[in-house]
Amino acid sequence: MFAKNMRIAYLLDFYGDLLDDHTVSVMKAYYNDDLSLSEVASDVGISRQGIRHLVKKGEELLEFYDSKLGLVGRYERLSQAADRIGAVAHELYGRGETREAEELSEIAELITKGS
Repeated sequence: MFAKNMRIAYLLDFYGDLLDDHTVSVMKAYYNDDLSLSEVASDVGISRQGIRHLVKKGEELLEFYDSKLGLVGRYERLSQAADRIGAVAHELYGRGETREAEELSEIAELITKGS
């Protein structure tokens, strides 16, 4: 048996639209709804082995897309940068430099909304 991998659930959020609807619904049931392979198989009406095959194939595709597109890494880097900018803005607020702090806060917000 293979353990559920939260990275796959994360990749599904980024690249799920690139998979066919059937595979996405099976993978969401398995990862997001935390159903077992048997439970998903019962809901879908195919064998447990068929569900396992769909999940493994979906995992491989998601990893492939991420290796080519790199959106997850880019998102994480942007989030870290926004957090750092927010920390600097907080320090500036503490020093009374509100104009600069507000400007940095706005930049951090733009980064997080755009990523």
